[in-house]
Amino acid sequence: MRSQLSLVLFLAGALAAQEPAKRARDLGIPFDGTPGKHNAITDVAGVLVGHTTVVAGAGKKAVRTGVTAVFANAEVHSRRAAFHRHNGDGEVTGTHFIEERGLLLSPIMITNTISVPDVGGALIRWSIKNDKVRKINLPVVAETWDGYLNDIYGFHVSREHVYAALDGAKPGPVAEGNVGGGTGMICHGFKGGIGTSSRVISKRGGGHTLGVLVQANHGRRRDLRVAGVPVWQALEAARKGESGREERPDEDDGSIIVVVATDAPLMPLQLQRILRRVAMGLARNGSYSSTHSGDMFLAFTTAPVADKDRRMQHAEFVADGVIDHLFAAAVQATEEAIINAMIAAATMTGKDGHVIERIPHEPLREVLRKHGRLR
Repeated sequence: MRSQLSLVLFLAGALAAQEPAKRARDLGIPFDGTPGKHNAITDVAGVLVGHTTVVAGAGKKAVRTGVTAVFANAEVHSRRAAFHRHNGDGEVTGTHFIEERGLLLSPIMITNTISVPDVGGALIRWSIKNDKVRKINLPVVAETWDGYLNDIYGFHVSREHVYAALDGAKPGPVAEGNVGGGTGMICHGFKGGIGTSSRVISKRGGGHTLGVLVQANHGRRRDLRVAGVPVWQALEAARKGESGREERPDEDDGSIIVVVATDAPLMPLQLQRILRRVAMGLARNGSYSSTHSGDMFLAFTTAPVADKDRRMQHAEFVADGVIDHLFAAAVQATEEAIINAMIAAATMTGKDGHVIERIPHEPLREVLRKHGRLR
């Protein structure tokens, strides 16, 4: 019975995720840097993303959640990796091994807080039943809290949902907004969720690609900046004009997970240095990483790891003289990915009738136009 219900919920969520969603650049919002073909983390060759969106019911039992998978290829080889805890009010499993060995041996799964153990167990089972995949002992599962819109203690993310996200992971365009682990998330007081962006480095800087995927569930409305413009007052007036209600205190009590992928050959210490710049992307949009926000970042490179059977390993990695290009790319792509998550998201009614509205597109365009920032 549970598996049948899980399948029904998955299908309902999958249909919802097929609806076309706008992105920040579609509205003319300007950003620094040059994006890749899809302006997504999947512009890094070999990177796959899969979502399972779980939407059903209403009232106290409203289900508004899901799970997202990010990994380097279908066979899940080891990758050089790093982890950075910018603010620790949250959880990412498997990070002790990443910090100790500088390797990622697991897909990165992102879901809601309560579902972390279930998703981790399902990921291990998936690896056992999949002959092409290395057996996973230390699953990497990250979380943000969706309990305002979702019946989070109902444990609605099942093994089948995890399998579907992993088996359905693919390259190319990535669904954003109310999808996967981001389904029930809130960002800067508006509907948030999954967002992604990428940057292509100039040939002079190495010609590499860097991509970012976020699960954005952080920030206060009054702090929001878009393309450098403090927009909250104008958007607040438009929002109250539409609904006339104030449902949720304007507090930064959420979190954000940021995954960075690149094809640049980097050592774990260099990846960690890149991750320390991610917070600057958050800051561009007005976040200050409050004490209740779990702001946690992971990075990996798709550049191959040397043969482990050799007595000596030889590594080629980017020189510090050009790494600034990757630093800038991480800041730029993080800033845009967060705004993409908000632009793509749709207004959602969730648990107990709570309503979180999407960021209003036309009022946002108008305030940016007044400041000369609309492209």
